[in-house]
Amino acid sequence: MKTKVHIAILGGGPSGLFMFKRLVDTCNANLAITIFERKKQLGVGMPYSTEGANDEHITNVSGNEIPELVTSIADWIASAPKHLLDHYQITQESYNDYKVLPRLLFGQYLSAQFDLLQQQAETRGIEVNIHFESSVTDITDEPEKGNVSVEVNGENTQDFDTVIICTGHNWPKKYEGKIPGYFDSPYPPAKLHIKTNHQVAIKGSSLTAVDAIRTLARGNGEFSIEKDGKRVYHLAADSPDFKITLHSRNGLLPAVRFHLDDSHLENDSLLTDEEIAEHIQSNNGFLSLDYIFEKDFKQIFKEKDPEFYAHVKDLSMETFVAEMMEQRERLDAFQLLKAEYMEAERSIKRRESIYWKEMLGVLSFAMNYPAKYLCAEDMQRLQKVLQPLISVVIAYIPQSSCEELLAMHDAGVLEIVSVGEDSEVKPEKTGGATYYYTDEVGEKHADHFKTFVDSVGQPHLPFEDLPYKSLVDNKTVSPALLKFRDAAKGKEALKKDERLVQTKGGDYYLTVPGVAINDNFQVLDEQGTVNDRIYMMAVPYIGGYNPDYSGLDFCEAASANIIDSLFKTEDA
Repeated sequence: MKTKVHIAILGGGPSGLFMFKRLVDTCNANLAITIFERKKQLGVGMPYSTEGANDEHITNVSGNEIPELVTSIADWIASAPKHLLDHYQITQESYNDYKVLPRLLFGQYLSAQFDLLQQQAETRGIEVNIHFESSVTDITDEPEKGNVSVEVNGENTQDFDTVIICTGHNWPKKYEGKIPGYFDSPYPPAKLHIKTNHQVAIKGSSLTAVDAIRTLARGNGEFSIEKDGKRVYHLAADSPDFKITLHSRNGLLPAVRFHLDDSHLENDSLLTDEEIAEHIQSNNGFLSLDYIFEKDFKQIFKEKDPEFYAHVKDLSMETFVAEMMEQRERLDAFQLLKAEYMEAERSIKRRESIYWKEMLGVLSFAMNYPAKYLCAEDMQRLQKVLQPLISVVIAYIPQSSCEELLAMHDAGVLEIVSVGEDSEVKPEKTGGATYYYTDEVGEKHADHFKTFVDSVGQPHLPFEDLPYKSLVDNKTVSPALLKFRDAAKGKEALKKDERLVQTKGGDYYLTVPGVAINDNFQVLDEQGTVNDRIYMMAVPYIGGYNPDYSGLDFCEAASANIIDSLFKTEDA
């Protein structure tokens, strides 16, 4: 083994934080860790910095749901600067681990954890080098030298034994800055704190859309709380025509945050890694979506909720999803939001889970890791059938966000329309965009908006968007592909869209977003050869093989796999 093993973490946000913690916990004095961070602060990433939040934006997880770091949030709150807590009107007495926090405040907590880990690293003899304002502009694998070259800010390069890519969120700009009133994302949110005395179009109805709503609302009015505790929205005198229209494929709002029995989305009844591997081996190398839906969802209700199990035990995934979506779609979206708000309030007050919703979150997290073994047909089913329900139910919109949406709707300034799968947004050179869609009664619309905000959430970025061109040009990485189990279906899919399907030796493969990785998050070349020097933990570029975005839980789980692989490799 070399005197020093030089490891680079590219990106010092939450993913980099959990990866750094794993490395520090090894207590390995032979390590030299270098962290490149684009901003001036570690830990915060995009969601918990001003790039992703204003004061009005809050987390959708509470303290008890945060994977273990160095200190708990409660302990940190007890020692945090008074001026910081005063700014957010939080005291040690008012805080408890079941409450959500302002995102910028939570970012300060994560940054403090990074500082504590650096202190631990120094105590344990681990060399740590931090480079701020350092954008990684290229990565070159050099197998003949056994290292990886990292280019920073387009000029300086450094060589490392191992590189772990943790660069996090990325919101590509296509029209923003070129088309007045057109925003490719709501981030950074400060740009949306504007006067818009007209109707604003928002694409999507996810938590990303809620972020946009909260900021736009404050630029055009204010909230107050009445004596009965009800939140009310008041339009500003100079914004009498302000209004927001959400455009959602299914016309649904995200479900409301409730009490989780298991705050880390784990369950003792889930399939083990060995059981999944055995199933894949006996199923021609594929993970069956029906198998995992049966074992990691339906079967778990047998003991916990026998009545629910009796109802769903004979339902296919498609039938179950159709039933759940029908229940949501038959109610007005804001009536449903109000009903779910009251249900969630009872859940939190009694600390009783809404179990089927919790288990849907558990299923999504459990399915994320082995999703790369789905056949192409099952991945298409997952995306078209199950994922729309999961994305609505496990969004966990916080209570205060729910109250603001209801207040705006009551004030007549917030509405939602269902635009279906075939809607289209056309940017207009004169400003804003035109929304083309057919409504639920078959009427065609071409609605122009002076202000348009794309708020569909972090996109799964295609292979071609990987910003490290040498990895692509040298074929160090390859596109993520899933094999069709039925060649006839693959052939049919190829006829429909040649860009999404390719053939290899008579087999058909579906191209899914991002790069190909193995179970340890190591990148693969076109021959499927594992690269033991480069790990990809940046979720926008592995969305094809890891379709669930589970935030900090994902960071913890992925970093565990990487650290196990890394030190097996070093010991070999």
